[in-house]
Amino acid sequence: MKQVIFTEFGGPEVLRFVDAEEPHAGPGDVRIAVRAAGVNPVDWRIREGQVLGAHPTVLPSGVGLDAAGVVDEVGEGVDGVEIGDSVFGEGSSTYAEFAVLSAWARMPEGLGFEEAAGYPSVVETALRLIREADVRPGETLLVSGASGGVGSAVLQIARERGITVIGTASAANQDYLRDLGALATTYGEGWVDRVRRLGRVDAALDLAGSGVIAELVELTGDPGKVLSIADLGAPEFGVRFSGVAGSVPDALAEAVDLISRGKLHIPVEKSYSLTDAAAAHADSHAGHSRGRRVIVV
Repeated sequence: MKQVIFTEFGGPEVLRFVDAEEPHAGPGDVRIAVRAAGVNPVDWRIREGQVLGAHPTVLPSGVGLDAAGVVDEVGEGVDGVEIGDSVFGEGSSTYAEFAVLSAWARMPEGLGFEEAAGYPSVVETALRLIREADVRPGETLLVSGASGGVGSAVLQIARERGITVIGTASAANQDYLRDLGALATTYGEGWVDRVRRLGRVDAALDLAGSGVIAELVELTGDPGKVLSIADLGAPEFGVRFSGVAGSVPDALAEAVDLISRGKLHIPVEKSYSLTDAAAAHADSHAGHSRGRRVIVV
């Protein structure tokens, strides 16, 4: 099969498109013929060699955590899924023609593979952040870097729960944030004052790692009410770095419910082939996204 790997840490140029042995479903797993794989910032952080405790890396390594596809192997002890089922979920080395998933759910009716591939890690992260921020209905959550995949999910899930959301993003993405129900403003000079004019901030999330932790603490008045998934220096400000996933099966179940009820939709901004994985990583690293990027197999 064809697969994307890296044999050394570094920039997008270390990614290689190679022939590899097919993986097989172990106990409790399923294997899928991959139709699409989600492109997440954690993918290029791992490729760069960043120390992420939840994702230890042994070289050579495959790339990717999220995927959607068709089940073609069912591991021992697995029930509730059959060969031929369309599923989406989380596993390892998903930038490939075949991948093993350790957590999955059947795709809701009407959901395509490209869009489905963008949900698993994104929804788990969004649910975890809202839970860890302990933000309640009627309160206001500030999301810095709100237009990407996780931000898009946070905005929609928080609004569904009765939480007011203020989102920062580029000027080009202001209408996108408003369409998702957020109070929107741009980042850049004067952004703290612009946020203050929109209202009180009870909790804040840093999704972009753009060096705004001190300002988020200032706006909330409490480092315990700020979380980051993108700035490894956040603990220097007393702010938690949230990098350990919760229950992916629970997150997938909630994603299926929200998608089926029309309460969650994250658009695919751009699709790439397996041979263009380096470009996908470069674009993801550059930021300014609107929704998700995916690899189409």
